[in-house]
Amino acid sequence: MAQVALITGGTRGIGYGIAQQLATEGYDLALNGVRDEHRVEPALEPLRQQGNRVIYCRGDVSEPADREAILARVREAFGVLHLLVNNAGVAPSERNDILEATEESYRRVMNINLRGPYFLTQAVAHWMVGQREASPDFAGKIVFVTSISATVASVDRGEYCLSKAGLSMAAKLWAVRMSEYDIPVYEVVPGIIRSDMTAGVQEKYDRLIAEGLMLQARWGEPEDVGKAVAALARGDFAYSTGQRIMVDGGMTVQRL
Repeated sequence: MAQVALITGGTRGIGYGIAQQLATEGYDLALNGVRDEHRVEPALEPLRQQGNRVIYCRGDVSEPADREAILARVREAFGVLHLLVNNAGVAPSERNDILEATEESYRRVMNINLRGPYFLTQAVAHWMVGQREASPDFAGKIVFVTSISATVASVDRGEYCLSKAGLSMAAKLWAVRMSEYDIPVYEVVPGIIRSDMTAGVQEKYDRLIAEGLMLQARWGEPEDVGKAVAALARGDFAYSTGQRIMVDGGMTVQRL
């Protein structure tokens, strides 16, 4: 039986890059997003053509009822879940200096980027513990996709940085808690990745990359993040629970 992965925000950008790589590993996929199903169907079909079972679980991870519905859909379709990839996230609707930031934007970003995955992980953790107790051979894994913004300050999107810093700590907390059940938890940290989220600031990052922002002078691609998650899913880092896997082209290497 194929292993099953749930990827939040899995139908475009980094999430879809992760889905593509997990599909090559033979995973059956449950992809979550908030768009209507007919709009994501073109993304699902290429994955199915590889022989994978792929379902779409529409829902907003910041809403408790939606989280329950997402997991109910996975249970109905597959009955099991081996891998959770917490990838869904949003940028602020407007980039505002922290002197001008609004509480409305703060609540939206924190609810989707931090509160949602924190409590989705709680629900999945209970499910994985039950699977582990029912079958000692069960091998579950949890991955949090955060950002260099967890440690690199951007004062025009403070709420985003705070949400990713919190999510980075969530990965550590869950790694500690799930160690009792031998379920590893990892953090994957993308740098400047070409996606919908960065499309509006492409010119800015083109310039910074040309000026030497990172050691590897190119944009990261969603498949770069996908390959890192696939390595974790395969068990290539079986003795590394709680670790941060950097996918940033060397951007955060300190230099003189």
